[in-house]
Amino acid sequence: MIDEVYDAFLEEYQIQKVLGFGTNEIDGFRNFVFSTGEGNVYTPESVNRAIKRIYEDYNKGEEEAAKKEDRDPFLLPHFSAHHLRHTFCTRLCENESNLKVIQSVMGHSDITTTMDIYAECTAEKKQEVFATLNGKIMIK
Repeated sequence: MIDEVYDAFLEEYQIQKVLGFGTNEIDGFRNFVFSTGEGNVYTPESVNRAIKRIYEDYNKGEEEAAKKEDRDPFLLPHFSAHHLRHTFCTRLCENESNLKVIQSVMGHSDITTTMDIYAECTAEKKQEVFATLNGKIMIK
């Protein structure tokens, strides 16, 4: 776990200590760090609804601002928590070369799932890789 994520967990844990931990039990596990105001565990659907509210609110404000400023709005596309998983895997692949580490972090039993479905290559990363190849291909 990277430090920023660990720190976010600790911060949320401190908040839950004050507000109270969730009351759900799932497969014998209790006291989940992230829970709703009603004490329920977040489901993928509830997270995606929150994400949708965020980008819809942003887009509404951006459309209004763009209209006032006589410019094209910069709108966020629809995305879900699963898109964030894809993005995380892409960034992990850009920064880690050990495929077994990536496979383990992503929780895939087969490396082809990780590499064929989740790992994407950005244009910026391709340019960076090719820039590092300058002067390394030709045998002198």
